[in-house]
Amino acid sequence: MIETMDTVNNKEIKKKIKKERILEAAAQLFSQKDYHEVMMEDVAKLVSVAKGTVYNYFSSKEDLYFSIMRLRMENLINSLTERIKTEHNSIDSLRSFVIHLYMFMMKYQNFFLMYAKESFFGGRKFGDELKSQETNLRNLLKGIIREGIKENLFRKVDEELAVNSIIGSIYGTVQKGIENKINDEQKVKERESLFEFVLHGLYSGFKNNIVLPLKNKTIVVTRTVEQSKESSSALTRLGADVLIFPTLEIVPPATWETFDSIVSTPREIDFIIFTSAHAVEMFSSRCDELNVKMDYNKTRVVSVGNKTSAVCKRHHIPVHIIPKQFSAAGVVEALSRYNLKDKVVFIPRSAIGREELPRGLKDLGAVIKSVAVYNVSLPTKENIKKNIAKLKSTSPDLVIFTSPSTFENFLQILEIKNPTDYFKKYDVAAIGPTTKAAIEKKKVTVNIIPDEYTIDGLIKKIVSYYNP
Repeated sequence: MIETMDTVNNKEIKKKIKKERILEAAAQLFSQKDYHEVMMEDVAKLVSVAKGTVYNYFSSKEDLYFSIMRLRMENLINSLTERIKTEHNSIDSLRSFVIHLYMFMMKYQNFFLMYAKESFFGGRKFGDELKSQETNLRNLLKGIIREGIKENLFRKVDEELAVNSIIGSIYGTVQKGIENKINDEQKVKERESLFEFVLHGLYSGFKNNIVLPLKNKTIVVTRTVEQSKESSSALTRLGADVLIFPTLEIVPPATWETFDSIVSTPREIDFIIFTSAHAVEMFSSRCDELNVKMDYNKTRVVSVGNKTSAVCKRHHIPVHIIPKQFSAAGVVEALSRYNLKDKVVFIPRSAIGREELPRGLKDLGAVIKSVAVYNVSLPTKENIKKNIAKLKSTSPDLVIFTSPSTFENFLQILEIKNPTDYFKKYDVAAIGPTTKAAIEKKKVTVNIIPDEYTIDGLIKKIVSYYNP
């Protein structure tokens, strides 16, 4: 009889299910008894299979024991790594780490009890592979802490002490939850309290022991939908109620003709300057369509801001230069250290990009090739009618503007004729001096402007503004 693909797949699925049942049953026994007290017959009996069936999957008791530890740890590390990759800042990465580690251990409680005996109570010694996985877990957390310090979101701390304290707090909370047999609703409350506790120990913006410094504050974010979700995530973690009000929509340029002609001879490009994450995304997408490969050994990449650098990294674009000041003046200052005479500088950017940067680089002798890789349009009222209705029914504390366009479009969408009167009721935040100038031109007071012209810098300033 010839087996069909479906039959083979069904057999594989059944084998995986049986293997998982054996692993969980063995974990239950190993968590309750000492290693030498557990017999393979006990495992087989608990799963209601023959002892030989257990040996079909695991060659020995030691193989079974370390398979539980290895497979669970691999699953934990892989899932944590993937979650952290998708986060937009260190606060969100920390939240993913804390909550996922807690929930994973609460899901696999028997594994946790085995792991606790191994790691904390001097049980059987870890093998090299398991020690390596434990090191990977700690290094993931260390990386988050380092990045947070680099972004000025976390205070400078002793890494080892911080990692020990955080992981110890998580495992202590898991232990308590297991002992108290808490339900799913209690787990959610516990994990949120746990994250607040951990964040309170690291976040550099907290003042006067305030754990959620933006609690009871309603904040309006006026970027694109995608950008607003990134920004709102960090604000929500700090207790804010965030209202997303998109004033921008990112669309492709009217034509790719100029862009295509420039990248058709990539070896002639000496510098590429990415001024936004959108520029990186659109640049990469178009190069992939054209099957163009840049030689980054010859072409140096300038990235304006940590967010832009993170997107470059995601697209495997090496970043050689990150200006200290995330502005046109900062880029010009950073490149003034190089001999730019007759060097080709390529700037893929927004169709409404300002001329300050190209002009400053021209003054240094560079040959500028600036081209639109995306355009910023006004969202239709139909697409954001729910956002409009929610804003009109809400009394926000703060409205954030991240560019002159977000401000101008906000006025246009809501048909605000007298901006001075409208904004008297709210605080206003601008991401930088250019945006601040555009807002103040309409006689509107800007209450908050960050020292570092980034979303993370702005959020830090918002926290200090409401918690002086």
